Amino acid sequence: MTRAASTGRASGSGTASRCRASRRAHTAFQDSRAGALTRPSLSAPGGGRTGERRAPRSLGRVDIAAPPITFGNRFAQELPELTVSWRAEKFPEPRLLVLDETLARDLGLDPGWLASAEGVRLLIGESVPPGAQPVAQAYAGHQFGGYSPRLGDGRALLLGELTDSAGGLRDVHLKGSGRTPFARGGDGLAAVGPMLREYVISRAMHALGIPTTRSLAVIGTGGTVYRETALPGAVLVRVAASHLRVGSFQYARAIGDPDLLRRLADHAIARHHPDADSYLGLFEAVVTAQASLIARWMLVGFIHGVMNTDNMTISGETIDYGPCAFLDAFDPATVYSSIDHAGRYSYRNQPIIAEWNLARLAEALLPLIHDDKEQAVALATSALERFRPQYQQAWVSGMLAKLGLPADADGGELIDEMVAAMQAAKVDHTSFFRELAAAGRGSAPAPMADGWMARWRALGPDLDAMDRVNPIFIPRNHLVEEALAAATAGDLEPVNRLVEVVSAPFSERPGLERYAEPAPREFCDGFQTFCGT
Repeated sequence: MTRAASTGRASGSGTASRCRASRRAHTAFQDSRAGALTRPSLSAPGGGRTGERRAPRSLGRVDIAAPPITFGNRFAQELPELTVSWRAEKFPEPRLLVLDETLARDLGLDPGWLASAEGVRLLIGESVPPGAQPVAQAYAGHQFGGYSPRLGDGRALLLGELTDSAGGLRDVHLKGSGRTPFARGGDGLAAVGPMLREYVISRAMHALGIPTTRSLAVIGTGGTVYRETALPGAVLVRVAASHLRVGSFQYARAIGDPDLLRRLADHAIARHHPDADSYLGLFEAVVTAQASLIARWMLVGFIHGVMNTDNMTISGETIDYGPCAFLDAFDPATVYSSIDHAGRYSYRNQPIIAEWNLARLAEALLPLIHDDKEQAVALATSALERFRPQYQQAWVSGMLAKLGLPADADGGELIDEMVAAMQAAKVDHTSFFRELAAAGRGSAPAPMADGWMARWRALGPDLDAMDRVNPIFIPRNHLVEEALAAATAGDLEPVNRLVEVVSAPFSERPGLERYAEPAPREFCDGFQTFCGT
């Protein structure tokens, strides 16, 4: 993806974010100046069981008769080598903080019962329903490029699986439920702020139409978590198509059990990519899913922040929202994570890192792809090389849609000039496209130069279609931090209100103007995110 020199301009008024921006142009696959990241090459890796509910402040001692709930445990049954049976820690005073009622009903769960004392005991892992088999999952992973052969769920448990209203199997997973054998030096706990961050942002991502794990509930534990300061504890109840990761395959490959690796791949095909007719076909399907996902991230300005291989799913869902954030000023070099000192996981590097992670998946799958190692590497490399054109096609198609143009429009030069002008003017990434549509209607100043605007109008943009794909509301970083600070102090109203707003991101509503405004400069200068571990 090349970027032509800009012949347009982006107005600094209206769209200009008060956040700083870099002068480096966006190039999806250019080398990082913080350390070149080139096209990954394949090699053999080195190497046992290991609708929103505003929750009551106190659930009291009320119990409601439990509806019939039967969990499955297909993962634990089919792949016991990748699990350790474990139970959640008991917490002193569990209390429901937030609950996604719509998701609960989709899973066949009664929101009213989940809000009861017995329901909360299930959600926090204290009560194990029929069929559930709580396990910690084993996986490996590359973290910031360094390989760790044994990571796993250090503070999380897979309760089991439920079937949703569409017939799909969904994991129900606890995060912050206590130490497991994979905890290493951690305490296995989580604080209210990071768990609510994942709840808010996963709700927003789902509303934006981006594949994502979901957050069913956050439960306050009544306990204290010690980080830099003492913080109230919480458990997140996460729902996902599965928790199969690139790191799951890395672990299976590293322990040298060909049968386990094959059974894991069969499980992934059956659960996520049933059209794949071979193990190479499985890899190709994951490449396609990730190319689409990363393009969608880039189109809304989402920065994951910690794209380790254990944080890339086989399903193509976004997972693990620890240090994530959204772009304010358009700066391709933006990094928010406090621990990403070299900018490895910057906004512009996300497609590069995704491809690098997929190369690690290919390495793990090599014995299944072909018996001859050289032939396996050749086949996997050919499949991996499809990532860039697939990503490029998805990104360009999405950008044309943001401009109100059909996918076959000849808009490449317009896009190149626009992106360069957006960066030069430090525009707010989210506001820019809504203001462009408003300018097209004549109700707002043009955010680009006259010549660019004339060429864009000549292509006949569909302004209403623009409004259907360009959000007004995202979980802006300053609003998320404001809401989490209030929640940590005991006030959940700002979190509830923010979730309500970002759950309808494309709908303009009176009285919500502050939720669409860029962050003040004093917030943006030096803003960082943290993993919350």
